[in-house]
Amino acid sequence: MKYVAGLISAAVIGTAILTPTVAHAAAPNYVALGDSYASGVGTRTYTSESGSCQRSTKSYPYLDAARIGANLTSVACSGARVADVTANQLGPLTSAVNFVTVQVGGNDAGFSSVITTCAQPAWLSDCDGAINTAQATINNTIPGRLNGLYATIRSRAASAKVIVVGYPRLFNGTDCNAGTFFSAAEMTRLNQTADLLNSKISAAAGAAGYTYVNPTSAFVGHAVCGSPEWINGLSNPVSESYHPNVTGQASFANLVGAVLN
Repeated sequence: MKYVAGLISAAVIGTAILTPTVAHAAAPNYVALGDSYASGVGTRTYTSESGSCQRSTKSYPYLDAARIGANLTSVACSGARVADVTANQLGPLTSAVNFVTVQVGGNDAGFSSVITTCAQPAWLSDCDGAINTAQATINNTIPGRLNGLYATIRSRAASAKVIVVGYPRLFNGTDCNAGTFFSAAEMTRLNQTADLLNSKISAAAGAAGYTYVNPTSAFVGHAVCGSPEWINGLSNPVSESYHPNVTGQASFANLVGAVLN
């Protein structure tokens, strides 16, 4: 019996020596920064822990993290401006982070108040004045803010791939919502303002050496009143308005996921 036991022990030891060790790569670490477009406002379902930040598991950071098997830390928050990202969202950034997505700038331009103003009948509001103010801010103020934020991200997550995400045009040229009064000219100018913001975001991203994702072409035909509609029109609650719905977030996930490697 001792002889048999010895043979078994030798066989076990031999198997252990000959069996190669399978190395499992550690899951990448992904941090999502930004505003309501990054948090998932518009999808109508939010995690309880996120509170007023309204983070959704249907937002593109959650969808893409699941696709690549990443450990996601999303600190994106509804209403965030560049200063809010800098002050409140950079804590998770370390040298161990592999991927960072950041989508911010729309609130700095005051898009929410501009949309609210332009949605009213022309005799009640000054839509052109609101757009002019937004465009001046985009041209003169936002680039410097973005440059500072992008530099700080790099200083905290030096080896991460940083992906900067832009904004879609909100309109297809038709206003089908009974409670809004956008003219064709106003919708054109609002789309031009989104393009202007994207141009400044893209330039700042390029200067920082970051990858820029432009959703404009993907959303053509799918903006408010599109078929199918990927961006909510006037909604209840109002906070869901003019944000990507579940399908819109899935489209963002496809665009970001294509460069998340």
